[in-house]
Amino acid sequence: MKFDIYGRFQVEVRRENDLWVVYRSGLGKRVPLNDVVIPSDLAAGDLATYLDDVFHEFARPGENVTALSCSLR
Repeated sequence: MKFDIYGRFQVEVRRENDLWVVYRSGLGKRVPLNDVVIPSDLAAGDLATYLDDVFHEFARPGENVTALSCSLR
């Protein structure tokens, strides 16, 4: 699943070996964000809210984390 983080950057969250793994994506590259840890039991539908909690310091009033696609791999 891809998410737009307040229009500043995008992340891709993938399910790998029963864990959520987060990558920062852009310019044709994908870089792991190892410092962003998502609980493995978090439901896919709750990812945007969780990412909003993690990255809230980048937000301006009224901005949200937006899901860009919903394909799980």
